Amino acid sequence: MMEIQKEIEKNIEIELEDQILKLLKEENKALSVFEIEEKLNLNKNELTNLMKTLNKLEQELKIYKTKKDNYMLFTNSNLKLGKMLMTTKGYGFVDIGTNEDIFIPADSINKAIHNDTVVVEITSKGTEKPEGRIVKIVDRNLNNMIGEVYFKQGKPYIDLDDKKMKIQVALDPKKTKGAMPGHKVIVKITNKLQNNNYKGEIIKILGHKNDPGVDILSITAKYEIKDTFPEEVMEQADELPSEVLELEKQNRKDLTKEEIFTIDGDDTKDIDDAISYKKLPNGNHQLGVHIADVSHYVTEDSPLDKEAYERGTSVYLADRVIPMLPHKLSNGICSLNPEVERLATSCVMEINENGDIVNYDIFKSIIKSNKQMTYKNVNKILEENIIPEGYEPFANTLKQMGELAKILRKNKINRGYIDFDIDESKIIVDETGKAIDVKLRERGTGEKLIEDFMIAANESVATYIYNMDLPFVYRIHGEPSEEKIDNFIKFISILGYKITANRKVITPKSMQEMLEQLKDKEEYPILSSILLRSMQKAIYDKNNIGHFGLASKCYTHFTSPIRRYPDLMVHRLLNEYIFKNNINEETINKYDYKLKDITAHSSERERASIECEREVDDMKKAEYMQDHIGEEYEGMISSVMPFGMFVELPNLVEGLVHIDDLEGDHYMYNEETFSIIGTKDKRGYRLGDKVRVVVKSANKEEKTIDFTIKK
Repeated sequence: MMEIQKEIEKNIEIELEDQILKLLKEENKALSVFEIEEKLNLNKNELTNLMKTLNKLEQELKIYKTKKDNYMLFTNSNLKLGKMLMTTKGYGFVDIGTNEDIFIPADSINKAIHNDTVVVEITSKGTEKPEGRIVKIVDRNLNNMIGEVYFKQGKPYIDLDDKKMKIQVALDPKKTKGAMPGHKVIVKITNKLQNNNYKGEIIKILGHKNDPGVDILSITAKYEIKDTFPEEVMEQADELPSEVLELEKQNRKDLTKEEIFTIDGDDTKDIDDAISYKKLPNGNHQLGVHIADVSHYVTEDSPLDKEAYERGTSVYLADRVIPMLPHKLSNGICSLNPEVERLATSCVMEINENGDIVNYDIFKSIIKSNKQMTYKNVNKILEENIIPEGYEPFANTLKQMGELAKILRKNKINRGYIDFDIDESKIIVDETGKAIDVKLRERGTGEKLIEDFMIAANESVATYIYNMDLPFVYRIHGEPSEEKIDNFIKFISILGYKITANRKVITPKSMQEMLEQLKDKEEYPILSSILLRSMQKAIYDKNNIGHFGLASKCYTHFTSPIRRYPDLMVHRLLNEYIFKNNINEETINKYDYKLKDITAHSSERERASIECEREVDDMKKAEYMQDHIGEEYEGMISSVMPFGMFVELPNLVEGLVHIDDLEGDHYMYNEETFSIIGTKDKRGYRLGDKVRVVVKSANKEEKTIDFTIKK
């Protein structure tokens, strides 16, 4: 009886919360307790419950209590919830998750430290960034601190890797796991001593700082990216077969006799996708996209599934891949390796000469890839008409695929697809993991072909389920704010460029036209990158709002279930809805509830992996430049700040020219023109200028590179 009573009380509490939030949303203004009581038609006896619920919602930051003791939705207030990002200079920014940071001056930090979850009040909206002050520290997570052990007066301490974290951590001498000076470790904070002094214990030794690979392990540990799998996960993986069993082939379409192949990078071992092509009698194109059926082996709520969910994604770093699934799956039974049977989910599309998908079919299949192709060799065929050895039987099909890819891309561009064409760098390392070169990552015709084909399949799958009106995982990308686009147009006008754009109606097509007007400018790569940063981040969500950047009304991620959990989830949902026809109230309610958490967690883990990859790249670039001190390069000014300017080299290595290192004049930052100007001769430097620089210094630990201007 007690359990039933508690359940009833809980349901009443949840219902009251929902009523309050709905009311405040509809009223769109602050209400007093008595106004809420009256509008919800509550009696006097329910006032205590109302106050209790209001306090709970306030603590959860769902509502905000004004100075006049009225209540409004937190999202309607001048307060935002976000993560504190400190700088080494003493000021900081709050990331509020909308691709917009709030600048926090040093005197408005209110004891917050790096990575705190905080409430920030926006105090002004400047031309570049809104400014604010910290009003509340909501959460301080100090459980995963990475650093180097050192001893002072015989007592152990940790020198934190993150220099923005302005705290001192003394280690418990009884809980050091035998760590010695120079060891990189993970530390858990056990208690606060005073001010910003803490005590902690070592929970894992990563290795000595000079050991190969420990540099990257230190960064992955910071982002809670695990490099080993739990024992129960490995046991389940070991129990899986190494080849497709006869029993597993039932109720699948046999495509093993079809011409199907894969195209990937030279060193790819986890092959998610294969493709096929036929020219149809009616003149249309038949494109097959065949994706590894990972959900067949990774069953819901199994140890493998739970671990894949926690990881969210595979992480691709300079000299290693940290997979979402053990190698037995990612490189073995799930990977679409050549000349072996594999289980797949196929999306076969009929595409007309305009690039419209006029028909499609999604079904379970069994395939056998004829060949594992590489982008390098496919590009020789498509770009140079050179057929590498072993590709002769497939050359004609590849050329037809190339023509189809052009049609699909033209269709995407016509509807507004935005190709920012942002270059990426590739770190080359030696056998010890040391960076020995930094090059631009090639993106040729073959890479674009696979991108176009995968987008077509992703849209087809998303549209199919969207039309069924069932809970699903969508890849969404909201439109940028009018203010962001205004700021960008003002910014480039200061640089002397005028573009025509409808600022009131922001569409993918208008963004595409803005980029096109800048295409012939020498600094286009930098301008394109700045415009990209003004847009929202793409995320996963169970509610579909479309994908702005792709100009797609309905989009998902279906094509990479070996390395992305949302894709695995999409396959699982396809299995429930289409192949099992398990559509009932219980299934719908189950996934409607689960997908909110799955999409939010997947978006968070994706972001962590991107930040980890970026930090590893910065570290390895600094390591590479340590061997090039004193050497001269030509680069382009990529950004200008009050303290100096960043110069980007052709291989995307970026370094800082500090304003104090500029010789021949006294230089000052000009905020109105985003430039650094000499006070005597009025000459200076602005974004996009080409300059010759000399490498002054590089620090692998700090992940920084400093340049000076060539005299």
